Amino acid sequence: MNWPEHGSNPQYTFKKMGFPMPDNYIDFSANINPMGPPKKLKQQWGAFIEKIAEYPDPYAYTLKKKIAQKANVESSSILIGNGASEIIHMIGQMLAFKKVLIIEPSFSEYEKACRVNGCQIEYFYLKEPTWEIEWRDLINKLSVVDAVFLCNPNNPTGIQYSYSTTIRLLEECKKRDVLFIIDEAFYDFSTNYESITSLVKESNQIVLLRSLTKIYSIPGLRLGYLIAHPSIIEKLSPYQPQWSINSVAMQAGEVCLEEDSFIHKTVGFIKEERARLFSFFDREGFNVSASSVNFYLLQDPSKEALALFAYLLKRGLVPRHTYNFPGLDGKWLRFAIKSTEENSRLMEVLSEWKRLPCSPL
Repeated sequence: MNWPEHGSNPQYTFKKMGFPMPDNYIDFSANINPMGPPKKLKQQWGAFIEKIAEYPDPYAYTLKKKIAQKANVESSSILIGNGASEIIHMIGQMLAFKKVLIIEPSFSEYEKACRVNGCQIEYFYLKEPTWEIEWRDLINKLSVVDAVFLCNPNNPTGIQYSYSTTIRLLEECKKRDVLFIIDEAFYDFSTNYESITSLVKESNQIVLLRSLTKIYSIPGLRLGYLIAHPSIIEKLSPYQPQWSINSVAMQAGEVCLEEDSFIHKTVGFIKEERARLFSFFDREGFNVSASSVNFYLLQDPSKEALALFAYLLKRGLVPRHTYNFPGLDGKWLRFAIKSTEENSRLMEVLSEWKRLPCSPL
C-alpha cells in the first residue's frame, strides 16, 4: 500500500503504519476551518434537502453570479466545479500531451491530473527552509513549457508569495506564451493576500483556482471555482460532465458567500492560534515554515520525522506526512491549525516528545 495521497480519512494512515486506529483522535492532516460551517448553513439545511428531488441548474447561474460579484469579474469568467480537484483534472485534460511545470513542493493533484493526460512534467524545486523563488532557474524552466502551476499560499508550506512576485511571474509567462495557473485555495485564510483577479479580463493566460470547502468547512459537499478569461472558460467547459455540481452544494455555496463576518472571525482566530503555536515551537526548538494561513510544516531538527509521526499517531494525533510532496520527501510533517483545545493538546504531546531520551518508533 502506498502512502495516502491527501489529508483526512486517517484510517488509511493508521493502516499504512500498522497501528490500530483509536476510538478518539484529533485529525491535524486536513486543512479545514476549525470553526466548522457557518451557523446559517446549518439553520437552512432542511430547505436544501427539499431540492434533492429536482435536477440542479446545470449552469449554476445564481451561485456563479454571486461569486462573480464578490470577485468583481463577469459571470462569463467563472467556472464552478465539484471541488477544485475536478477543475484541476479538467485543466489536465485541456493541457493533454503538453509540457507542464509544477513549482514544488505543492499539491499532488496537479501532477496526477497532468500525468494521466499524457503531459510532460517538469519541476522547479523551492529550497527549504525559506522556499523562496530563485528567478534565474525558474525563468529557464519557463522557456520550455506550455503551462505552470503555482500554489499561493503554498500547500504544504503555508508560505505566501507577494503580489509583486505574482506579477513578475505573470510577465515572464506572457513573454513565453505560458499559461499561468495559480491555486488560491487558501487565500481567504490570509490577512493580507493580494490576488491578480482584476487582470483576468485583459489576459487569457491567467487561471485562478479557488475552493469554498476549506474556508467554510464543507469538504463533504465538494465546491470550488475557477476565474479566467471567457476564452479559457469556453475551452474548459466541454470537459465538465452535465450536472457536475449538486443542488445542495450550490445552495450551500450561495449561503456561505454571504457570511463575510464568518471569514473575518476565522482569520482573526487563525492568526492568534498560529502566533501561540509558533511561539511554542520556537521555545521548544522545532523548525516551522513561515506560514500565513491555517496550516504549517513542522520538523524536529534533532530527530527523524517518521519517528515523530509514529509517536503522535500512537497518542491519537494525526499529522499529514510529506512523502508525496516532491522536495520534502517525508522530512517534514504538516499540521492544520485546529481549535484552541486541540492545539493545546498538540503542544502538550510535543513537549513530552522533546523530553524523551530517544525517539522510539
